[in-house]
Amino acid sequence: MHAEFKSRVMLPLKEKDKPIIQKLLTAGCCARCVLRFCCVSVQAAYRRPPQETLEELKAFISDTENGKESTEENNKSHDAAGPEPPEDPPSKRVKLESSEEAAGDRVRDEERSVCVVCLGILQELCGSPQAVKIAEAVKAEKYEFDTLVLSVSLPAQLCVREHSCWLHVKKELREKSVAVDKDDVIQVKEAFKWIMQGQVSKELGGVAVVTRSMFEVGVEFTHPETDADCHFLATTCPDCFKPTKNKQSVFTRMAVVKALEKISDVKFLKHYPSPPAQPTCSCSPQDVQCLHVSVFVAGRYNKFSRSLPQTPWLIDGERRMESSVEELIAAPILLSFRADGFNFSSSGREDVDVRTLGNGRPFAMELLNPHRSRLSKEEMKQLQETINTSSDKIKVRDLQIVTREAMSRMKEGEEEKTKSYTALIWTQNPIEKEDITFIDDIKDLTLDQKTPLRVLHRRALAVRQRVIHSMNTRYLDAHHFHLGLKTQAGTYIKEFVHGDFGRTKPNLCELLKSDTDILELDVESVDVDWPPSIPE
Repeated sequence: MHAEFKSRVMLPLKEKDKPIIQKLLTAGCCARCVLRFCCVSVQAAYRRPPQETLEELKAFISDTENGKESTEENNKSHDAAGPEPPEDPPSKRVKLESSEEAAGDRVRDEERSVCVVCLGILQELCGSPQAVKIAEAVKAEKYEFDTLVLSVSLPAQLCVREHSCWLHVKKELREKSVAVDKDDVIQVKEAFKWIMQGQVSKELGGVAVVTRSMFEVGVEFTHPETDADCHFLATTCPDCFKPTKNKQSVFTRMAVVKALEKISDVKFLKHYPSPPAQPTCSCSPQDVQCLHVSVFVAGRYNKFSRSLPQTPWLIDGERRMESSVEELIAAPILLSFRADGFNFSSSGREDVDVRTLGNGRPFAMELLNPHRSRLSKEEMKQLQETINTSSDKIKVRDLQIVTREAMSRMKEGEEEKTKSYTALIWTQNPIEKEDITFIDDIKDLTLDQKTPLRVLHRRALAVRQRVIHSMNTRYLDAHHFHLGLKTQAGTYIKEFVHGDFGRTKPNLCELLKSDTDILELDVESVDVDWPPSIPE
């Protein structure tokens, strides 16, 4: 009989589950939460209409009661003397009828009431209407994606209610000597995904809903009515709840789980009812949040202006320059990828009055939450052209999409690689061509550079050793010459020339025995072989 019933309802339930089912239904659990506590891991079981599942759970537990009654009656009638079988005692019939009526009442209540554990999430909040809402929210954002991952954020108090119900069931299991681990109970989050993934996929035209994807669709639920469920844990396990800057509440899901692991059953039951109290309303679904992982774009830039900072120049909240390298490059890229924001980085930086020539300086941009994540080579080429025609102050080359891992190559080059410069030098004392030729012979000159005064507000005070690998000179007149330098990355060129009040030693003033200053500086090359060059 039991095997026949099992094949009919397709719920993988066992005899030992019957008292648990009875106990949970009586406590006010929904049908799907009953399956969770019975450790049913067959996903299809959760996708069935909850009313159907409830009827079958009811039939499953009453099947035993009816079978028991039938067996007792048969035995009695078989043993009874006389031609007429005796009638059932009135009390037994009344008892059976009343128990069936009570079960029916509970089922009708269950149909109307909000589940004491999931707070309605596995009831009316997961089904076709909710899937339509999620799909509509995704479509409205106009993302481009091939797959998506569905994430669910639940109120922290669900953990407390789950624990309460677990303790309610645990007593029954102990009495029946049944060994079940709490970890085997299916999580609300998992059951929700099993039910919703296929429906969301269908509403989005068959897009695969997977466990890992570049595109995440987040569903969040709140339940203000039961927020206070967690509060007793703060007094019983104060160590688990530390205020943090970014969190609005100390009662995070992680903190609550940690507290529930520490608290004893006796102490928990002293502060919280088991089973939990009946809520008056279901959870409230919040706005659907869509998020695409960052896309990284890299290239090299030239800067031709001596009045353009690399990044927006703000002093005391006021803008000092109308634009920057970062903004001129970022604006067209943000538009093409439809990103919410960006982070800009480069292999070193030049001062506002320094040009960057040659092959340019490597840069990379992290595009935050891009609604578009792929551009063809032709589209990237067109994007590069758009940047280059938008301003005569900068130019980019080798524009390409790269991986997060590849970006580390750029940062590695900052300290390890070499950079070449050309500087226009002024000398206070008049010079002849022969006075500067000795500079051409200097190789691997080691400098001790104390943090320059001009950057002391943003860099720690320290003495840094840097190497000038080689220099060459080109005489112009009695007070001017061009100085070419190949240096270790991170060398302060201006400070090497004027000495920075003796903070850089040795310096050009000492070498020429004359006050010297730098009038113009150009970066000729940044020797980082990244990103890969793209043929024109």
